[in-house]
Amino acid sequence: MGRVISVVNQKGGVGKTTTAVNLASGLAVAEHPTLLVDLDPQGNATTGLGVAKDGLYPTVYHVLLGGEPLEKAARETLVPNLFLVPADIDLVGAEVELVGLSARESRLKNALEALREKFEYILLDCPPSLGLLTVNALTAADSALVPLQCEYYALEGLAQLLKTIRLIKERLNPRLEVEGIVLTMFDGRTSLATQVKTEVHRYFSGQIFQTIIPRNVRLSEAPSHGKPILLYDVRSTGALAYLELTKEVLAHG
Repeated sequence: MGRVISVVNQKGGVGKTTTAVNLASGLAVAEHPTLLVDLDPQGNATTGLGVAKDGLYPTVYHVLLGGEPLEKAARETLVPNLFLVPADIDLVGAEVELVGLSARESRLKNALEALREKFEYILLDCPPSLGLLTVNALTAADSALVPLQCEYYALEGLAQLLKTIRLIKERLNPRLEVEGIVLTMFDGRTSLATQVKTEVHRYFSGQIFQTIIPRNVRLSEAPSHGKPILLYDVRSTGALAYLELTKEVLAHG
């Protein structure tokens, strides 16, 4: 059975999609068949893997609300072993449309069941909110991986997110664990980044990945070329960091 990992943080701009795309690519390059599900209406993971959003069908929206099988929505990417279930702006309405449906929190979990034997890893790129799409992702997942930007407000949001994860574990998904917290956009030249790192280690000791993702221009450029960093510039510090993170996730089992 494949492992399902939600990449989640309700704050935007913390390197969540960058982490989802590049970790998924790292796992695929390490020859583990991997599926990335884009659950963000902005569809950044979709464009970041070079898939044009014009006239996409089916997308994750049609899986959650139209009953299309997930397998039909999964498509190949430029990275061997990496498949993507894309998202586009249709997904904006999904939060509202899901409200009136039965088993609304479990629709993604049910859709994934058929593919858990086909893929060793399934990564879910969540939207920057704690709405029904994120609840679906956490209900379907074995674990939650939390990218955390090294900045002042990061810890505030983290406590709220971990509380949500605990609630979903209690009420909807007893097997949900915290995969780990990964520090992103780290700039060692600022004392604030180092301070945040120290604080996170103090409060969440044992839950933090050793790999730290640096601020890196090449990482920021890669999505505009529709490529993960491993295809765009494999020798960049960003690529090396995501390869290290991949090794840590693989070591977790």
